[in-house]
Amino acid sequence: MKAMILAAGLGTRMRPLTLKTPKPMLKVANKPLIEHQVMKLVDAGFTDIVINHAYLGEQIEAYLQTGKQWGCNIQYSAEPSPLETAGGILKALPMLTTSTMDSFLVVNGDIWSDIDYRQCTPLPASEQANLMLVDNPRHHACGDFSLQAGKVFEPTASGARSPTLTFSGVSVLKAELFDECDPSKDGGVYKLAPLLKSAMSKGKVSGQHHTGYWLDVGTPERLTELDAYLSKPSMATE
Repeated sequence: MKAMILAAGLGTRMRPLTLKTPKPMLKVANKPLIEHQVMKLVDAGFTDIVINHAYLGEQIEAYLQTGKQWGCNIQYSAEPSPLETAGGILKALPMLTTSTMDSFLVVNGDIWSDIDYRQCTPLPASEQANLMLVDNPRHHACGDFSLQAGKVFEPTASGARSPTLTFSGVSVLKAELFDECDPSKDGGVYKLAPLLKSAMSKGKVSGQHHTGYWLDVGTPERLTELDAYLSKPSMATE
């Protein structure tokens, strides 16, 4: 199974840090965020990695190159302008899969967690996605989805009072999730949430609740928070 790191965002909430540097190249514990992700994936056995990029993406390619230094093979999917999450994945599908039933791991390039990617395994025939969910952070207290008996639902579909969890940005997806997307329409721009919600309505999305450390590194303050966390003497950085 191959893995994809999503790295095509503009990083507007990180400005001025991202005026000359793409967000995945911002450093924590003396390494770019995206290097930590590559090392973590390789550690879990994922050696074929696809990275999409747009804004200042040439810096990512220049730094990681082929991935040989980390024991992996990296391919790049360059986007002239960001295609949103699903659009970016759709463009990269030929690098990730050979059939619509193939599964692949997707990781947001701007998160940090102690999720063990070895938990991320190919999906059964009855599923189109498996989402790693986490407790709702302060900045997203409403959450995203409900998890019941291993299945993921929209909160309204599973009961208005159902507790919610937040999508971590780590998922295993199947190529068939994108069957209705046409890269020649609307500039190939597609969001992932509508596709996931459609699959949820058919009972084709499973999930897991990760209760360990997780952080959406979306602001300069959270970047500083992560750097402090990883700089603790008790933390073993990769």
